[in-house]
Amino acid sequence: MSNDGMRIEWDSALVAALAGSLDRVGRNARVRALHLDPVSRRVSLYLREAVWVWDLHPERTAFRVLVGREPPDEAARLPATLRAVEALPDDRVLELRLRRLRGRPSKIALVLELIPNRENALLLHDDERTIRRLLRTREDGGRALVRGRPYVPPTPSRRHGADAAWSREAWMDHLLPVPPDERRRALVSAVAWTSPIVSGALLGDAAELDGPAAEAALERGWARWDALRRAATDPDAQEPAVLLGRGRRTAQPYPVPVADRTLERADDLLDAFARAAEAAGDAEVPLLPGALVVRLHDEVDRARGRLARLEDEFASLESPGPVRARGDLLLARFGDVPTGVESVTLTGFDGKPVEIALDPALAPDANARRLYDRAARLERAADRLPRLIAAATRTLAEIEALADRVESGDAAREEVEAALPERARRGDGDDAPTAPYRRYRSSGGLEIRVGRGAARNDDLTFHHSRPNDVWMHASQVPGAHVVLRWDGDGAPPARDLAEAATLAAWFSKARTSGSVPVAWTRRKYVRKPRKAPPGSVIPDRVRTVFVTPSGEVEERLRDGE
Repeated sequence: MSNDGMRIEWDSALVAALAGSLDRVGRNARVRALHLDPVSRRVSLYLREAVWVWDLHPERTAFRVLVGREPPDEAARLPATLRAVEALPDDRVLELRLRRLRGRPSKIALVLELIPNRENALLLHDDERTIRRLLRTREDGGRALVRGRPYVPPTPSRRHGADAAWSREAWMDHLLPVPPDERRRALVSAVAWTSPIVSGALLGDAAELDGPAAEAALERGWARWDALRRAATDPDAQEPAVLLGRGRRTAQPYPVPVADRTLERADDLLDAFARAAEAAGDAEVPLLPGALVVRLHDEVDRARGRLARLEDEFASLESPGPVRARGDLLLARFGDVPTGVESVTLTGFDGKPVEIALDPALAPDANARRLYDRAARLERAADRLPRLIAAATRTLAEIEALADRVESGDAAREEVEAALPERARRGDGDDAPTAPYRRYRSSGGLEIRVGRGAARNDDLTFHHSRPNDVWMHASQVPGAHVVLRWDGDGAPPARDLAEAATLAAWFSKARTSGSVPVAWTRRKYVRKPRKAPPGSVIPDRVRTVFVTPSGEVEERLRDGE
């Protein structure tokens, strides 16, 4: 199994089955606090005996039950009783209904929308179900998920069998006349509780054959579908299992076994979630605030930048010997140096001509002293820089190792905070914690936004940029998406474009290259293929600019960071 983290493929049957399981184990449980973390897109509900955690990031979708612990300072205290856990019929929306122990309003609800690429969590108050807190503000067609507005759920499912059992005869009448290669689509589009997870198992040979063989396969498929429907709506009918994830080597909890994909049976659905998390190497992840993790990765970038600048400085360091020799030559040929000139060519000690740059405002001996001072500085730098590079290398290795352990769930919050400088612990100079980008300002005053790593590139590109902004990315290598805010006609000023491209090169795997091609286009010409991994996009109408990665440019353009 992969250890890249859990990626549950939610379908309506799994969501409804989870609602039934959580209602059974959690009804009347005492709730202590709720933490909606917009940076990591994690929802943590702190009960007295446990913590229920949903990860709602497109790159990481998971549910885990952790042992009880003290809520962090960032969590909102929510003394309440869990009254019920329900799911919308044949939909991927989970609702936890709570009753406050004190305060008004007494009725509140936590709604989790587990719809791919539209994952969200909302806390609703009052009988009007007004949105009081939410993970992400979204304008989704006619639905405005905005704080202070009434909550409008997704359009109800209209698939057959969502509200009641669907007969074998209706099943056969719907699927048997359909050509074999179109039955899978006809099943998933029109029959409740179905999804690509189970469509192959429900159809069996009917996905390829026709005639009596297909009829027999569809008869068996209806029995499997009816068992799936009952498992989704009745916890007692569940036969939980861990499945092999569709299209990748991950584990998938499910309320019933699925032919050819079942890895192991589980005691109950929550046990299936725990086993799937363990298979993904994700059984117990510390609940670190997303903003703290972002600051840790910022420190990794700063450490890399410092090391690169030191190495560049050392590589370009001039040898002090020839500099001191030019000072010696100036003093030895004192009488041959005219006053008020910017350079002079003298005969060297080996008989060859030597050109020496001068400060015309200084006498020859003062110019010689200036060369001696410069040679001394070069000697000190040649002695100091290797030690600084060694220390910067150790610092980078340590903080990169810590970041790796954070990703694998092997680092506690106290350890991360202790490793960060005071500025980073406070978040000084960072953008708002919800921003998926770093902010820079070009020499011409244009804002430049640089994605905070692959996991948040999509957020920057599709939710924090305008259609006519300039989008760019280092060609053929992994790296950050970069957006240059520009609404004018034609290309932006060449200097601003080059500076933004330099940041794209710096925040890419080509950072150490001498010249990097950076592709750029208008953001409206960038599209996201279906089921593409996070950060993977296809740009059209692309032009290319070549730049040299530069930590000095990155440091100079920081906008208050």
